Amino acid sequence: MDDTWRTSAVGLVLARPPRLLGTEPFFMEFIAGIEERLAAHGRSVLLHVVAHHDAEIAAYRRWARQRLVDAIVLVNPSVDDARPAVLRELRLPVVVAGEPTDDNPAVRRDDAGSMRAALAHLVALGHRRVARVSGPDALLHTRIRTAAMLTAAAESAVDAVVVEGDYSAESGARLTTGLLDGPEPPTAIIYDNDLMAVAGLHAVTELGHRVPRDVSLIAWDDSSLCRLASPALTTMSLDVHSFGESVGESVLRLVTGESVPQRWCATETVVARGTTGPPR
Repeated sequence: MDDTWRTSAVGLVLARPPRLLGTEPFFMEFIAGIEERLAAHGRSVLLHVVAHHDAEIAAYRRWARQRLVDAIVLVNPSVDDARPAVLRELRLPVVVAGEPTDDNPAVRRDDAGSMRAALAHLVALGHRRVARVSGPDALLHTRIRTAAMLTAAAESAVDAVVVEGDYSAESGARLTTGLLDGPEPPTAIIYDNDLMAVAGLHAVTELGHRVPRDVSLIAWDDSSLCRLASPALTTMSLDVHSFGESVGESVLRLVTGESVPQRWCATETVVARGTTGPPR
């Protein structure tokens, strides 16, 4: 990046339906963490919400042409991801929130360790048929969680199945219904986010089942949605605000020319509440 190219903004583009962003707590808390860290140094987040990666890349090109941002926070790294190469071409410095891409600095989550912890909690309760409603399979962290779950399930003699959702309440409800209406329904279901889990909980109730007597449920990301559900959802808890702060710290080091070490979030921990128990 040209030495004369200096702004006070850090760009973040979210390629997801705006309606989902309005109902999913994760990114609001994540952005708040980044913003809090940047604001202390006179910087802020320039947020843009788009429908898909092509529109995201177009936003990067526009920002680079207009010199609107000093750096980019890249979220949701995916398989065959074209974005890192484009950002390199545009000479926009990048911090990745998630699995590292190219040689870009990253703040990583221990998705494999967290998934093993979630399954271990269910195995300790006696579950041997466990399903997971995942996020989109193209995302690297989804694939890491899937691989970790299937490996851990095989080691524990657990019959595991993964169905692909899209983080929306609609997919959580629909896929939960499909799993429980099958010939061998799972005795426990893990969800890759809180919104799908809350919708899954409602679907279970509508089917006439009781939680956790008939089926146990685990949500991901311990938002207020999980704590306010009835019964309150057992979750894999991550301090999302702190995750955002770590990303913000890496961005600050990057734009000031300091070395940026790879950072790791703490492994999510199981917070047991009212939706997990022994199978019948």
